[in-house]
Amino acid sequence: MDINEVSKASGLPASTLRYYEEKGLIKSIGRRGLRRAFQPRVVQQLALIALGRAAGFSLDEIAQMFSPDGRPEIDRQQLSNRADALDRNIRQLSNLRDGLRHAAACSAPNHLECPKFCRLMDAAATAAKSKKTRRGKVSPPEGV
Repeated sequence: MDINEVSKASGLPASTLRYYEEKGLIKSIGRRGLRRAFQPRVVQQLALIALGRAAGFSLDEIAQMFSPDGRPEIDRQQLSNRADALDRNIRQLSNLRDGLRHAAACSAPNHLECPKFCRLMDAAATAAKSKKTRRGKVSPPEGV
């Protein structure tokens, strides 16, 4: 398949395919004229990359999920750890959603008079402070 065919099949622009090749995520098998050529299985590799990105893996982490010949070699423990992290994020986001819904319907004359809203603000402030001290994504506050 040439790069245009892969682009159409995967929905990714050619520039992304070239970048993924540069990062070692996919490999071309040569050229067809001026265009890179790929084995048909590259579409499956691109689907796996898309799944990894959707799950929150970095491109470097995804690159480690492929053997040198491009076949998947996925660490099951790494998948389990990511699923656990997603569970934590889902709980945190659910708590945040519930707090916001409560604040929207709260009968307190002022949001600052609502204990639940104040806890939500405190948790958000704590999360913002911890964001400064650590790298990566910060999840919404938990336990609100």
